[in-house]
Amino acid sequence: MTRRVPELVVYVLLIAVAAVWGASFLAAKDLVAETGVAAGVGLRFLVAAAALGILCLTRRERMPRGRGLAIAALLGCSQAAVIGLETAGVHLTSATNAGLLISLALVFTPVLESVASRSWLPRSYFVAAVAAVVGVALLVSGGGLRAPNLGDVLVIAAAVVRAVHVTASGHLTRGRQDSTLAVVFVQLLVCALASSAVAGADLPRAAAGLSASGWVDVLFLGLMCSVFAFVVQLWAVRRTSATRASILMGTEPVWALAVGVAVGGEAVGVPGLVGAALIVAASYAGQAIERRHRRSAGSAADEPVLAIAPPP
Repeated sequence: MTRRVPELVVYVLLIAVAAVWGASFLAAKDLVAETGVAAGVGLRFLVAAAALGILCLTRRERMPRGRGLAIAALLGCSQAAVIGLETAGVHLTSATNAGLLISLALVFTPVLESVASRSWLPRSYFVAAVAAVVGVALLVSGGGLRAPNLGDVLVIAAAVVRAVHVTASGHLTRGRQDSTLAVVFVQLLVCALASSAVAGADLPRAAAGLSASGWVDVLFLGLMCSVFAFVVQLWAVRRTSATRASILMGTEPVWALAVGVAVGGEAVGVPGLVGAALIVAASYAGQAIERRHRRSAGSAADEPVLAIAPPP
């Protein structure tokens, strides 16, 4: 007989996923300062693809074929774009800003979903969206009003592309029976190949000259933030509701803020803290409004948490 896992254990593991994702921004910033953006992304995804490939082989997961393989590869391309923009952005802005700005994907995704399904969101949702925009303005202000820098803009672009990726994932994979781990392995492999191709000769040079702390960052990003986080998420969501899981993993920007300030020594300031609170609150409020709207429209299905929080 299968033993029932205590719900507290599930909650702790989901918070651990949010914590490692929050810490990923500082780790990525430190890594690419040493390797460059393309080489750093290439190294983390080569490690992630190799580890998940071994896991799929051990579990004898059936690889997607035909249309399923094409969909997985396409989603791998969009995921590579998300990570590329996000990593380039965090290289040019603070890890704190990047971790908070990427959470705007939680605001953008329901808008795209409503356009795709032609089920328009209520006005209250757009109030939350405006609050998130105000939060962004305060976060990047640095104590005085200013335009976002290039790094901030790249992370916001990554949030938009992530919203497209999540929406496409939901629509393209709906009703398919392909192994989830196998589909993610294909996505990670595409990310690794794309970033390695962009890095070119810089990749082996970066690997050869990487410091011990750099390798720790590579292993943390590749194993903990991709493989561990995804496997735990997949395991945990089957033991609790998707709503609870999304709330717990939605604490990622809070962890990004905490790690950026406590470990990275980054300064936020009072306007930035107010902006951070607005972004997080607006993201949660937007999710809640979108969920109630979907239920009132007659959809009994809970939101697919794996689509809401894809591996960074």
